[in-house]
Amino acid sequence: METMQTQVLPVNEESIQLAADLLRRGEILALPTETVYGIAADARNGEAVKKIFLAKGRPQDNPLIVHICGMEMLHGLVAQVPDRALRLAKAFWPGPLTMVMPRGPEVSDVTCAGLDTVGIRMPSHPVVQAVIKASGVAFAAPSANLSGRPSPTNAADTLADMDGRLPLILDGGESDVGVESTVVSVCGEHPVLLRPGYVTKEQMEQVLGEEVLVSHAILEKLRPGETARSPGMKYKHYAPKAQVTILKGDFEKYKAYLTAHAAPGVFAMCFTGEGKDLPVPYIEYGTNGDGASQAHRLFTALRECDKAGAQVVYARCPLSSGVSMAVYNRLLRAAAFRVEEL
Repeated sequence: METMQTQVLPVNEESIQLAADLLRRGEILALPTETVYGIAADARNGEAVKKIFLAKGRPQDNPLIVHICGMEMLHGLVAQVPDRALRLAKAFWPGPLTMVMPRGPEVSDVTCAGLDTVGIRMPSHPVVQAVIKASGVAFAAPSANLSGRPSPTNAADTLADMDGRLPLILDGGESDVGVESTVVSVCGEHPVLLRPGYVTKEQMEQVLGEEVLVSHAILEKLRPGETARSPGMKYKHYAPKAQVTILKGDFEKYKAYLTAHAAPGVFAMCFTGEGKDLPVPYIEYGTNGDGASQAHRLFTALRECDKAGAQVVYARCPLSSGVSMAVYNRLLRAAAFRVEEL
């Protein structure tokens, strides 16, 4: 692809207006959300959205999420708003929850990867809200990383992947959550969790008063020929250059495994306070049992593994419930499903 000059600008009235102008002109830009940094393009403009796939090197069979700043913007983007969606929106919007609904006539085919559904979210980050309001544009925005790499949670990591690939990065500091939004389908007979995130299955069940089913693709590979209804369902994703393996077991077994496998280029990815007792270089990614702190650190830690020259990374296994389910889901894909029971 053709390279261009990438500006990184602090967030102010002028840079928000520049971002709004770019979106209206069918261009792309990167900006912070509360989850991770994203690349935005007008969701109704297929030619603009194609520029996202080009910048990321992302396959076009992977649907994108559309971002709005008010319920009135759903008109034309969705064919109907199911009652479940209204209840979840009341509880969790604005926030890190994406709902997959029947697609409306105005969303570009490119945005939805040709599907009859569309994922919509109303982010809580003030920068995103300001850009949507200033531009009047509902935008499609996947994470602002090269396809397959860990998602960026700050402007510096965004620039590392996107320098020369888009005209503007708005620097709004570090993202609070650190992993992409929860994705739930509200289309069928039952709500189905397609991608775990900061809004948990348990929280949604409390609001809906019914079970939220969990897609098998959260903890397993997509089956041959199966359609990805949500971003983040592909086999390998969020991965550093190093080969990652998840180790399931207590800390003593983890330490013993690392002692047996210590070699140049071997790194540990462990929980806060554990690294000092390990026989190999380490990078810590949040507190044991605390999904929110692990989510906040996960992608930064994976990028730090690359910066430190890690070739093989053995990661401590998080829990697989609550917010930790999101962390485990991302780690599974970073590890291309390599898991060892200790």
